[in-house]
Order: sequence, then structure tokens, then C-alpha cells
Amino acid sequence: MFDAVCFAGGGNRCYWQGGFWEAAREALALEPRLVTGVSGGAWAACYSLAGIGPSVRRDVISACESATRNVDWKGWRAGGALFPVGPLYRQLLENHLTEAVLADLRAKTDLQILIARPPGHLPQGLAVALGIGLYQIEKKVIAPVHPKGGKWLGFTPEFVRLRQTVDRAAWVDAMLASASVPPMVPVGIIAGAPAMDGGMVDNVPVQPLEAIEAQGGRTLVMLTRRYRKLPQIRGRTYIQPSVTPPVSQFELTNPGGIRTAYETGLKDGAAFVKAMGR
Repeated sequence: MFDAVCFAGGGNRCYWQGGFWEAAREALALEPRLVTGVSGGAWAACYSLAGIGPSVRRDVISACESATRNVDWKGWRAGGALFPVGPLYRQLLENHLTEAVLADLRAKTDLQILIARPPGHLPQGLAVALGIGLYQIEKKVIAPVHPKGGKWLGFTPEFVRLRQTVDRAAWVDAMLASASVPPMVPVGIIAGAPAMDGGMVDNVPVQPLEAIEAQGGRTLVMLTRRYRKLPQIRGRTYIQPSVTPPVSQFELTNPGGIRTAYETGLKDGAAFVKAMGR
């Protein structure tokens, strides 16, 4: 039914996308030839397309149930990470993105994930701080689906294609870079240059979809929070949660919020299928 699908970012909120996909995939024959994602949405795209969502959620919820804090001062003093979310996310990716899973994804679709290159005219630390700050202001004040502040600062988008990334370790690095929001997840190095969360440019990476839409194709954009106004673009369908999932992006101690995000996705997916007459 849809030629291409975009998985927006949103950290833990993206488990809503996993539920939605499970509820709608078969009924809507979701077999897109192009899929884009960023940050947590890139992860949701991987496990949803590969059909490993249940095992991913089991491991994530189990880890959250055993987590005691989001900031680990004791571990940091002992030489570990101050913010455990980064190492835990890497471990999650390495455990589930096996060679067999990646081969399956390559065969199914052209999967592209967005990273952002920081501007060269600013010190990296300053660019990160300004980018995060401007994004938060833009989100709170204007609340656009597609923010523009990062591009104004000089962040540039770059899509990493799975079919052109034959090395499993390189794909894991790209996935981490696509979710890099210091200090929670450190800045990545991709092709020898710094790379960050693609949300610094656009948390809803639709640019590759435009060529398909121009040819008369249909695209689906899966958001992860509520917006006051959605863009109206020919051939493109935006969907958003019925309620914004009650869990923050990098939260490690809220397994209930992740369950709710997934269950809301199941409900919203079923409602969408019904609305489409399937």
C-alpha cells in the first residue's frame, strides 16, 4: 500500500512505532521499497522490518526493570559511563543486529538512516549545545514537524544506506551516531568525521521519500508525539500517536512507559487499519 515509510526519531517513544507496525503490517501489506529512520526511529525500523520486536522489547524491558538510575555517579567514579544509556544501547544493537538480521533487511528494502554532520565553523562542543538548545526552543515554541534551526546553524544531513554498509560493526556505529545526543550518547565517528543524531537536522527524515512522491508513489510517515498541525503533502500520509507515549527519550527506569508506548501503538495501528477500510 505504501511505497516508502519514514520512522521519525524519539528515543523510547519509538516503541509506539513498533506496536503500530505489528498491528498494521499484514493488514496493509507493508512491504516498502524504501525506509528511512533516525535515532530511535532507525532502531524501530530495524527490528520492525526484521520481525524481532518481541525479543527486543523483552530485553529492553528486562534491562529497565533492573536499572536503578539514569545517571551512574558511582560507576563513573570507577571508570564507567556517567550515562549508562549509551553503552546499554550499543549492547542492545550488537545483540540483535546479527549478520542474519542485516542480510534479511538488505533483501527486504533500501534502509537509510540519517546522521547529522556538525558545522565546521563552530567548536564541536558549542555546536552541540547550540543545536540541542535551538531544537528544544523550536519544538516548544513553534512545534514544527520538520524543524529548521539545525540547518540554520550549519548542521548538514547525510543518509547512511544499509545496502552500502557491508560491515556489521560499521552499521552499529552508524546507528549509534544517528542517536548521538551528548552527553547521553557520545558523538560518533563515521567515515573519519564526527556524526550526530540526525534530528539535529530533521527528526522526521523525509528527504529520500520526495523522489518517490514525485513519481506518484505513496509514503507513510510515522511520528512519535502529537503535533498541533501536520503538513499536507500530495502522496504522503502522516500518522501520530493518539497520545504522546509517557516515557522520555533516554529513560532507563520506566519499563511501564515503554510497555504503554508499544500497547498504544498496537491500538493506534488497529484503528488506522480500520480507517483505511482493511
